[in-house]
Amino acid sequence: MAVKHVDYSKIDFAKQGGDGSITHSDLENLLKMKDQYKDFQLLMMKYDCALSEVRTKLDVLNKELSLRNNRNPFEAIKMRIKTPMSIYNKLEAKGLDFSLDNIKKNISDIAGIRVICSFVDDIYMLADCLAKQDDIEVIQKKDYIEKPKKSGYRSLHLIIEVPIFLTQEKEFMKVEVQFRTIAMDFWASLEHKMKYKKNIENQDVISDDLKFSADLINQLDLRMQQIREKIDASEE
Repeated sequence: MAVKHVDYSKIDFAKQGGDGSITHSDLENLLKMKDQYKDFQLLMMKYDCALSEVRTKLDVLNKELSLRNNRNPFEAIKMRIKTPMSIYNKLEAKGLDFSLDNIKKNISDIAGIRVICSFVDDIYMLADCLAKQDDIEVIQKKDYIEKPKKSGYRSLHLIIEVPIFLTQEKEFMKVEVQFRTIAMDFWASLEHKMKYKKNIENQDVISDDLKFSADLINQLDLRMQQIREKIDASEE
């Protein structure tokens, strides 16, 4: 799957925010008043380049491991960069002004990449291979597979720094990498959609059902891995 590059000289600041209280145009004007508009575009371009670097590393690992193990360790990759509005909302929630300095210092997941794996052990293998590369620094690791969230959410999260090479400098950029199985991603996608629905009756009952479903999915993941291990053993 080819990386979709964004023309950051044409970032759309024109769309209005969800509640109409602040618009992308407002953010554009704010940045221009601070003489940071062009710098913001450059910063977003750097995050896009960092995603490309991480994607390339994962593709190389996928090619090597698929030859060694006769199967691909991941099924799909999804990438995204936070919108200006999303960045603004996150800073506002932290009580911070919308500025380049605050963006760089206080938000670690502007660039995000999600790796969808077939099996749980593939998650840890890929994460370990990525973390061991000498130009990667792991800033933070949160293992929600080992210790799921109260909701039942499971995933392995890494915040890493990866170098990008520009015409006159090398700069390290933060990227959030999430590793999930297909089943974990299926659950998380549905849970995310339902979480934002309004006026839901029996909210506690639904939350309990989601947690129960997450536990069932975890059991299924482990069972599928055991089946694969039996098949692998029979082929040796």
